[in-house]
Amino acid sequence: MDRVEKDITVANKKGLHARPAALFVQLADKLNVSVTIQKGEEKINGKSIMALLSLGVSCGTVLKLIIEGDRAQEAMGEFEKFFNKQEEEITS
Repeated sequence: MDRVEKDITVANKKGLHARPAALFVQLADKLNVSVTIQKGEEKINGKSIMALLSLGVSCGTVLKLIIEGDRAQEAMGEFEKFFNKQEEEITS
């Protein structure tokens, strides 16, 4: 099993509110990997929308994504695309 960690800065000016949080959880479920999100000292299951919303992620927040599974590297690429897409939506 592979493990990949990466710090991601949330660029969406509204942060990770309900809609992008739901899309993130759907992506995590689809990729069939374990996703842990760390904000400061707090760690949550990235497949739980309630836990994700409880983090109160705003624009500029740095999150550590910890991906574990057979396709962890590929999944991390998909999560990077997700966050880049969120950034493009606010600049266009």
